[in-house]
Amino acid sequence: MIFRPFYYYDTGCAAYLFGCASQAKCAVVDAQERDIDAYIAFAAQKGMAITHVIDTHVHADHVSGGRLLADRVGAVYALHESAEVSFAFEKLHDGQVIELGNTTVKVLHTPGHSEESISLLVTDLRRGPEPWFVLTGDTLFTGSVGRPDLHSRAREFAGKLHASLHDKLMTLPDDIEVYPGHFSGSVCGVGMSGKPSSTIGFEKRWNALLSRSRDEFIDAMSEVPPKPADMERILRLNRGTLETAA
Repeated sequence: MIFRPFYYYDTGCAAYLFGCASQAKCAVVDAQERDIDAYIAFAAQKGMAITHVIDTHVHADHVSGGRLLADRVGAVYALHESAEVSFAFEKLHDGQVIELGNTTVKVLHTPGHSEESISLLVTDLRRGPEPWFVLTGDTLFTGSVGRPDLHSRAREFAGKLHASLHDKLMTLPDDIEVYPGHFSGSVCGVGMSGKPSSTIGFEKRWNALLSRSRDEFIDAMSEVPPKPADMERILRLNRGTLETAA
């Protein structure tokens, strides 16, 4: 497997490119508009075609490059089926498996940060049949979790987030590596570590939010930073209801 994180230290964001070199297929997850050429160049350098571009949710803090990248390379652009956008996309559903040669990606619907939030459980079949890592988007961070208040019904979404964490992600094996959509410097959560990756086992032991009861968790999630600057315009861009950043 080829695995390449793209870390944006000015905003605390992360994007990921991964796939099967032998079958020349790869995916890009949570692409940034400003770095489309870099994803294309890296895939070409490794002799891989970008066949899937996936956003883990409709982003509120930065302009997604997902649709533009997919159009440039002729790839599928995918979101969870519940995403409310104005354009056509490949609809992903919970439990679906995407095949990238010897790399497989299982879609986990993990709502809470947003209704359409997903995590992606990745297996390298040449390494073994068990999953290797999970891309958690804005659901689970290193040392924190995603904020549930960017839309209405914050307490309801905090409850959904608690269920996604405990019923989906925390049931994964402890040695699964965790690669989130953000790290310290982002406003999409509180108390995130500057280390941009972790493991399920480490988060179980040290992420204080994961040890709280459901009611305690919902109360704690009211302590969030200010919403991202220009959030409404960014959401409109990413939903396709505002076509240019001008």
